[in-house]
Amino acid sequence: MTQKNATQKKWSQEVTEHSNAMDTKKDIFTSHSPKKIAESLKHSAEQSHRRKSSPYRSAMSMLTFYINRAGDNLSKRQRGVLERAKDELREAFGRPQKT
Repeated sequence: MTQKNATQKKWSQEVTEHSNAMDTKKDIFTSHSPKKIAESLKHSAEQSHRRKSSPYRSAMSMLTFYINRAGDNLSKRQRGVLERAKDELREAFGRPQKT
């Protein structure tokens, strides 16, 4: 592992563990229910007083960040669950689905 890769891993791990953005339910990203993930993120985003943007954007950013951070460590199945959770999140916030 190069110095740059080690630094990048530390940065994302630090953000995940100590982020001041919003609190999420422990292990929510390991759920096998896209709807449960979306509902939990929506609830967390709406309850957070520390977020800097809309609840929808905060929730979607948290989900996208997790997917990107997990990278190759995500199984195909769990990546699919998380991608479907994006659609559930859009629906939960009354946003149009991506085509």
